[in-house]
Amino acid sequence: MMYDQARAQQPPGKGVGSTARPARGPEPLLPADERERVSQRLRQALLDFADTPREALEAAESAFDEATAELAKALAERRRVLRAEWRDQDSEEQAEEFRHALRQYREITERMLRL
Repeated sequence: MMYDQARAQQPPGKGVGSTARPARGPEPLLPADERERVSQRLRQALLDFADTPREALEAAESAFDEATAELAKALAERRRVLRAEWRDQDSEEQAEEFRHALRQYREITERMLRL
């Protein structure tokens, strides 16, 4: 089967046939509770800055470090799941699954590049 660039560039859910996946927005990279917890720590650091600037900066750095570590962990898990979905598939029989995986890789990579 040949690579069809036009079809690969279609947004999710716009594929041909009954196996097309429904369109939906990108999933957050981190769970809501994790995002809120790190955001709260950062807000607290901003509030504490006037009274204890060094400690506030250390708290903000810690929140940043936690966010980047959680993001790296989430991206590694997303990659593991995506790879498992297509890795053992027969390319002749699973073209739609391959297109879906390609769209997912494209979407997550483009999101990272926009950071």
